[in-house]
Amino acid sequence: MTRKHYALAGAAIGLVAFLAVALLPSLLYGGYAGVLLARGIFGAPLAATFWVRAMVVLGMVVGVTAVAALFAVAGAAAGAAAAALVKAPAAKAKPSAVEP
Repeated sequence: MTRKHYALAGAAIGLVAFLAVALLPSLLYGGYAGVLLARGIFGAPLAATFWVRAMVVLGMVVGVTAVAALFAVAGAAAGAAAAALVKAPAAKAKPSAVEP
């Protein structure tokens, strides 16, 4: 197995961890960011119009995408680092040409 395989396995593990741990919080905080954006554009008492709902959904999509990418990249980096540590060649002592 090459280092690329370890990185892909790490990215897959990162995405599974995202689904288990961070999917719901990223939806929640992304939706909240969408509400804040809509409130800043359309004013404080928000009516449930199409554009306000679209901004909330867009915030949720951006939140989920960004956090999933973060988990995938962190998992890939961890997998590549693990591969580098496992396959690190042992430092061999070279015999010196001149022995005392």
